Amino acid sequence: MQRPIFTPKRIITSGLVVLGMLFTLPVLAQNELQYVGELGLSVGGAQYFGDLNPRAAINTVKPAFGVYYRKYLNDYVGVRAHLRYARLGYSDIYNDNEFQRRRNLSFNTDVYELDLQGDFNFFRFEPGSYRYRFTPYFTGGAGLFYYNPFAYLNGKKYYLQPLRTEGQGTAEYPDRKPYSLVSYAFLLGGGFKYNVSRSVNIGVELLYRFAQTDYLDDVSKTYAGANLFPTKPNGENTVAYLLQDRSYATGDPIGVAGRQRGNSRDKDQFVSLEFTISILFTTYKCKF
Repeated sequence: MQRPIFTPKRIITSGLVVLGMLFTLPVLAQNELQYVGELGLSVGGAQYFGDLNPRAAINTVKPAFGVYYRKYLNDYVGVRAHLRYARLGYSDIYNDNEFQRRRNLSFNTDVYELDLQGDFNFFRFEPGSYRYRFTPYFTGGAGLFYYNPFAYLNGKKYYLQPLRTEGQGTAEYPDRKPYSLVSYAFLLGGGFKYNVSRSVNIGVELLYRFAQTDYLDDVSKTYAGANLFPTKPNGENTVAYLLQDRSYATGDPIGVAGRQRGNSRDKDQFVSLEFTISILFTTYKCKF
């Protein structure tokens, strides 16, 4: 005899399956995979502009790298915290101007900065999508940084701020206070980013800093004069004297008191070009 198609057991089993689907489908439909942010690394180079490089030559690029976290607000806007390190430096030997070559100053400094940036995509950017996986973007913000310029004399490293090379903190120059080694900068730049896969982005970014200090290079105003740096008891010149005016190495010293040493009207600046790679973070969010 043929077995009945509809039996109590089959009806109950089918009903339970349908009921399970009715409860499961709304849950799946109401939850959507969403990208919330990314953690990344940046590697590249940095260039200083200022009193020793007034023509903005790009000829002493030094290493720069950092780590950042970017929070996505939507497909067009994100906010970012970026911790960076950069080495900056320059020397008057790279200048063509006769006065600057005779001045013969140089410096290096390590810069540690924490930047807060807003990123604005020109195109819709949706990781995991083949259609919206690339965009140029604009970025801007502000950063706080630490620096400490130094120079070498006879192969030995000397930090310049404690030497008060322009008479900072002396009775002869009461208006010149020792400069702080912590300053801030306004940031402006842009870049491109590309979504390689559902979990990785790559990109490149150019970022310009308008530093709010003129002492990245320890040069700003006028020479303080040799009399402010008396010799040691044994008659030898002090390190401060030898580093505040190094024109003795190129001819007769030019560092008379009041003569221009730098340009105090313009603050120092620097720029970086970095390649980035980041790992994406996702979450499930209810759509309704």
